[in-house]
Amino acid sequence: MGSVSLYSPATIALNMIEPNLNSIGVILAGGQSRRFGGGDKFFKELDGKLLINHVVERVRPQVGRFIINSNSDASSFFRFGVPVVADSIEGYAGPLAGILIGMEWVRENAPDCDWIVSFPSDAPFIPLDCVERMHACAETEEAEIVCAASGGRTHPVCALWRVDLVDDLRKAMTDEKMRKIDLWTARRRLAVFEFSDQPYDPFFNINRPEDLALAEQISQNLS
Repeated sequence: MGSVSLYSPATIALNMIEPNLNSIGVILAGGQSRRFGGGDKFFKELDGKLLINHVVERVRPQVGRFIINSNSDASSFFRFGVPVVADSIEGYAGPLAGILIGMEWVRENAPDCDWIVSFPSDAPFIPLDCVERMHACAETEEAEIVCAASGGRTHPVCALWRVDLVDDLRKAMTDEKMRKIDLWTARRRLAVFEFSDQPYDPFFNINRPEDLALAEQISQNLS
């Protein structure tokens, strides 16, 4: 299952975006950044702003509310004025743990909300129509999960998830020690939505210090 977005960064402005009020964003900042040399890479600067600031600026207008999942000092994120929630599964269990706590937080604090949308904290060029496109795909494909893709590669950390999957996910993580996103999503009604990777990959993420230099080039070309 899948669709193709004709996303063009030049044709979308922030004032044209309608937030999806039935979705709560979850920015995943819970990893250990091993490939970056450790530390909180999302606090590195890109084009004069913190990397996570770029992500927040792209996520905020697309959703009614958002939270940040992080195992770092919560006070580091107070500037954003949003809830900061740590993993409920111990031992840095990966992105699935962040998705789980996002679902659990929404069920407890926003029970009328049906969806969460997860975003990585190291992807500063997330499409401004990401949530809109994935919701349309979910409706068309009758999917429980919609995963973003670009350039023929899937990006399961950037995805739309039904909140009512929460109990199944917790069971998989606790009883089966499930940690790989793809293994769990293969059990559900999954759709993949393909975004254009031209003139750049909108899901380019910064794993290593050298990726920052390439991200700077992309950012300068956008300005």
